[in-house]
Amino acid sequence: MTFFNIDTDKIIEQLTYNAKDPLLFNSGFFLFFFCIFLLGYQFLYKHKLSRVIYFTIFSLYFFYKACGFYFGFILLSAVIDFNLANWIYSAKNKAQKNGILIFSIIINLGLLFYFKYTNFFIEIINDFKIGEVKPLNLILPIGISFYTFENLSYTIDVYRGKFKPVQSFLDYCFFLSFFPKLVMGPIVRASDFIPQIRKDIFITKEDVSKGLYLIVGGLFKKVVISDYIYVNYVQYIFDDPSRHSGIECLLGVYGYAMVIYCDFSGYSDMAIGMARWMGFTLNENFDSPYKSSSITEFWRRWHISLSSWLKDYLYISLGGNKAGKFRQYINLMITMLLGGLWHGASFNFIIWGGMHGLALAFDKLRMSLVSRYNSFHEVTFGRVLSSKLVRILGVLVTFHFVCFCWIFFKASTLQDAGIIITQIFSNFNAAAFVPLLSAYGTVFGVMSLGYLFHFMPKSYEYFSVNFLSKVSLVGRIAILLVFIWIVIQAKQAEQVLPIYLQF
Repeated sequence: MTFFNIDTDKIIEQLTYNAKDPLLFNSGFFLFFFCIFLLGYQFLYKHKLSRVIYFTIFSLYFFYKACGFYFGFILLSAVIDFNLANWIYSAKNKAQKNGILIFSIIINLGLLFYFKYTNFFIEIINDFKIGEVKPLNLILPIGISFYTFENLSYTIDVYRGKFKPVQSFLDYCFFLSFFPKLVMGPIVRASDFIPQIRKDIFITKEDVSKGLYLIVGGLFKKVVISDYIYVNYVQYIFDDPSRHSGIECLLGVYGYAMVIYCDFSGYSDMAIGMARWMGFTLNENFDSPYKSSSITEFWRRWHISLSSWLKDYLYISLGGNKAGKFRQYINLMITMLLGGLWHGASFNFIIWGGMHGLALAFDKLRMSLVSRYNSFHEVTFGRVLSSKLVRILGVLVTFHFVCFCWIFFKASTLQDAGIIITQIFSNFNAAAFVPLLSAYGTVFGVMSLGYLFHFMPKSYEYFSVNFLSKVSLVGRIAILLVFIWIVIQAKQAEQVLPIYLQF
């Protein structure tokens, strides 16, 4: 149907949810969506109530466009946890607080378990011949793992007396549905975000330049680096590893390490950058994790919002390091096993989490022994030089351990993971490197570019942000348009969904 040469059916199709083309930061419609949002936001951001209403409506529409009518779950969870937190706060005694908190945990984790893990446990029941249960036709709601953790951190913080519950349901809904972080994080805590909602917003030059740097850099990471490497090389390797030599598989693993980093950190950077443009601060989620010289340092730099959540609400709740070294190692293992399971309903993820748990426990033991040794030996120039070499070695070992674990994270089955490892160690075929380089020269060039950017000093970022702060508004718009053009040219024919969308 057309009216004045306007195809209304096409417009309606664009404005409604399409399962084959969900609204994500790297989708074409998002640019239009974000520009319309910013246009209206310019007139409303100084008026607190109007700003909150406007932002919440856009966020819920964004979520609808991303996952259809599953967006209703975020409203349902907002209603439940907003009220539960207030009941915890006003409860007369400890028993009432405990009961309400347990109910909150059961409701939140129960909903997550139903959608994410029901078929996994049905599969286990069927595999072990315990029964014959037909799998359910379930679709995992986008973002449920992220906003479930945000809800839990809110009620637990109120229970612990660290945060007074918000009195306005609209404010809580705004916090939970804030669209830059809604689909793929970072996981934001109410105690960090809610105080910002009603504050006076002053968007500085630094906010604009830092936001531009993060948005442009995030787009470049996701579309130019991650998507290109994945579509043109990594997916071929992991789809059927038995067809590829060990060197092809090893380069595929190195490629996937860059793919998952650029995919997820790129999306996080865009979320943080957009928030800065709107006057809100979200904490950093990635800090050059492959520069880490130990697995402990890696988890301080990788997916910081998740690792800190697991530490504060799971590891510490289990007792942390307060009950002796052995109990600390057990707590680390439990935390990482559950962290692996959070990523997906598969034994691959549990093994991935278990390997990281064992490595963290071993690293704690190592640090304890090193600390004792250092306390008995004087620091000299030779030891300082030696420590630098040890750090370089630590970075290499940590990176390769993380890459080894990525095999289980990415492989579709344990069998595929085993094939990749077998190919690398028993069918390496180094002679294939030259023809491989000739066939996939551009892919390896893009991969090298990704690692080059990753290992650049932090001062490069400070220099870039400082440079952008001195550029005129017209200049910034020109830079953004140039990068959008580059992204459009590099964008794959089919939309490559973010890896962490499944979590």
